[in-house]
Amino acid sequence: MSLTPLLPGALNDRGQSMTLGVMGGGQLGRMFVQAAQAMGYVTVVLDADPASPAGLIAHHHIRTGYEDPQGLAELAQRCDAITTEFENVPAAALRTLAAQRPVAPSADCVAVAQDRIAEKAHFSQCAAISGVHPAPNATIETAGQLAAVADNLLPGILKTARLGYDGKGQIRVKTRAELAAAWEQLGRVACVLEKMLPLQSECSVLVARGADGQVAVFPVQNNTHHDGILAITEVHEGAVPVDLAARAQASTVAIANHLGYVGVLCVEYFVVDNGRGGSDLVVNEMAPRPHNSGHYTQNACDVSQFEAQVRALAGLPLPTPRAHSPALMVNLLGDLWFQPNGVRAEASEQPVSPPWAQVLALPGTNLHLYGKLSARPGRKMGHLNITGATLAKVRGTAAQVLTLLGLPALD
Repeated sequence: MSLTPLLPGALNDRGQSMTLGVMGGGQLGRMFVQAAQAMGYVTVVLDADPASPAGLIAHHHIRTGYEDPQGLAELAQRCDAITTEFENVPAAALRTLAAQRPVAPSADCVAVAQDRIAEKAHFSQCAAISGVHPAPNATIETAGQLAAVADNLLPGILKTARLGYDGKGQIRVKTRAELAAAWEQLGRVACVLEKMLPLQSECSVLVARGADGQVAVFPVQNNTHHDGILAITEVHEGAVPVDLAARAQASTVAIANHLGYVGVLCVEYFVVDNGRGGSDLVVNEMAPRPHNSGHYTQNACDVSQFEAQVRALAGLPLPTPRAHSPALMVNLLGDLWFQPNGVRAEASEQPVSPPWAQVLALPGTNLHLYGKLSARPGRKMGHLNITGATLAKVRGTAAQVLTLLGLPALD
């Protein structure tokens, strides 16, 4: 990428306002577009869905698929730099764009994140620097590799090497017979078997890295998942033990640097029982984009993850983000629209809006809905950030919010 900054409000060599493009029109693209527009950039979204959340608010919406030659040519013609909001955008499409315009993250970085086999190999290489390893694992692409799996990797989790997210493409197995059946169920595609570890908690780290190697590290996020989908993120002093938090941040910087990454990167970690009365850190997976667990930055930090994405793409300075208050993020799934008055019941025939007026009457609540036209169970519809002067106030408000929405209480 060029190190010449694309300055907000400036004109490009075509006499037009600096324009940033994004591949993908989902909620992450929408929030990138909002951050870019707030800084004065023109925005372009490429997404085939005419009602995509990002496309609805961008200056230009190119309604084509990710591999459409005409759409890619138009995106390159309109933009001064291009990013992605979705890790499964074809790497080949990013390479096509990169032949004409700066693209961040690069196709090579995205390709690593798209393949668990390559991702595990990269993590193992970085462990020599950071000391943070992935879980013991084995690649299964052939019947021979299946037969050669070591006994000590069971029980484990069999995961497809590609296209898995939010718990999809994953099967827990206890025996060799269950492992063989699971591989058949997944269509005998390339997979990774990961040893199940004594999990204590999960956390994640966001970094933003510029083309000049400058790195900005966000606070460590403590995450709670329900059914494989992020439910709650808490960020405050002590959310993750200080020593583990420092190791997680150092590991994430090492992973970004080793890739020569440009953009916002999120790396997820497991905190596990080390068998000696303490805890250890295991690197799980990475996302080459902003992340659900980083949404709290919109209201709790002086630079959000989306502004950091804009800065990295445009070649602007990346100051270390400052968290100015404790924060808690609640992920809002479409199930809430089928729980009238926040009471769990049989799914209604028609969705009903959750009790936002009652929720927003509580201090420190900040609602972010994604502009999706219809709610469905399991669909990510928005998130709620809760901030306050003290952790006790944040968790007290969160407890009321979760009760109003009929969601599980905090641990």
